[in-house]
Amino acid sequence: MTRRTEATNTEATYGWVERAFHWSIAVLILTALVLGKLASDAPYASDAELSRKAFLFSFHKTVGVTIFLVALARIVWAVSQPRPKPLHGGIEGFAAAAVHWLLYGSLVLVPLLGWAHHATSQGFAPIWWPYGVLPDLPKDPVLSERLGILHVIFVRVLVVSLLLHIAGTLKHIVIDRDKTFARMWSGAEPEALSAARPHVLPVAVAGTVWAIALGVGLALTPPEGTAAPAGSTAVGGASNWTVEEGTLSISVTQMGSAVTGSFADWQAAIDFDETPLTDGTNGTVEVSVATGSLTLGSVSTQATSADFLSSEAFPTATFDAAIRAEGEGYVADGTLDLRGVTIPLVMPFTLDLEGDRAVMAGQVMLDRRDFGMGETYPDESSVGFGVTVDVALTAVRSDAVTDR
Repeated sequence: MTRRTEATNTEATYGWVERAFHWSIAVLILTALVLGKLASDAPYASDAELSRKAFLFSFHKTVGVTIFLVALARIVWAVSQPRPKPLHGGIEGFAAAAVHWLLYGSLVLVPLLGWAHHATSQGFAPIWWPYGVLPDLPKDPVLSERLGILHVIFVRVLVVSLLLHIAGTLKHIVIDRDKTFARMWSGAEPEALSAARPHVLPVAVAGTVWAIALGVGLALTPPEGTAAPAGSTAVGGASNWTVEEGTLSISVTQMGSAVTGSFADWQAAIDFDETPLTDGTNGTVEVSVATGSLTLGSVSTQATSADFLSSEAFPTATFDAAIRAEGEGYVADGTLDLRGVTIPLVMPFTLDLEGDRAVMAGQVMLDRRDFGMGETYPDESSVGFGVTVDVALTAVRSDAVTDR
């Protein structure tokens, strides 16, 4: 049995470059699968556990990008090389070709979807150098959720394809006792080759499987994502303005990176007039927020858990304040009731009034420790103490103005 040490392929067997690509990717795939499982199952109830979980996810993502780049290099090399003929034709040869095409496609699609999911989310586990310089995509929680589901679905296609590939290899070793494995392991040249010619049908089969996987993934994600519907909270204060559109968002620092998210369900009752009242204020505002409607990238579940917002025990947060002019803008001076804790809070904001339309933007900084959040995270190595709250809305004056 002859063994080849040349770099290039022949009609009978593989050169050392193709074999190096094959086994490098095999090791990388197994590493990524193990890391992905460990990262998903890892707890995050303490600072140390969160650090470990972030490390595992970063390791997993970095290996995934490496697979993508190595797979592209392998494809470029394979296109430039003759394709060794199979040792078997017929149904077995057809099935082997279809599985190979599934694997080739998965090596590109799975890491590409994983990277896109990471890039569109407010993730807390960065991709390591040198891939940290990869371009970001627009942050979109709905798109990120869809990409994450598609990534998981295509991982399953990859795993099934890999298992079929391994099963076929074992058949060649144990039952057929031919040189199929040996020519990829050491470049051994077999005695006989199949007369079967390449066919487009295995490619079509692989494409059909990918199309089905894509359809399943898209069907599993509702068109509007999983955020709680807006409008289910209620406010009972006086209001002579109607909010047309607005966002209530927060930004926290996790593992050294800013993570931004927003509440989907919140309501504001605004009773405001440009002319000050006798008490010197310009009115009042009452805001009610459904804490469980927070979407905060890949840490949404953690943010609404008992360690932080505890949305099951405290489903609603409220802010009641008087509005008064201060400097060139205004402030909302009142109290915030969050997670069973009430603290005084003053939020400065700008207000652009044009007739019966108002555009408001405000920002305030909170400290999670004031509300007993993240007590198992005693320092800022994993989760920062500060939480930046941003409010932006457009409101129109109501037709029926409250008697003041």
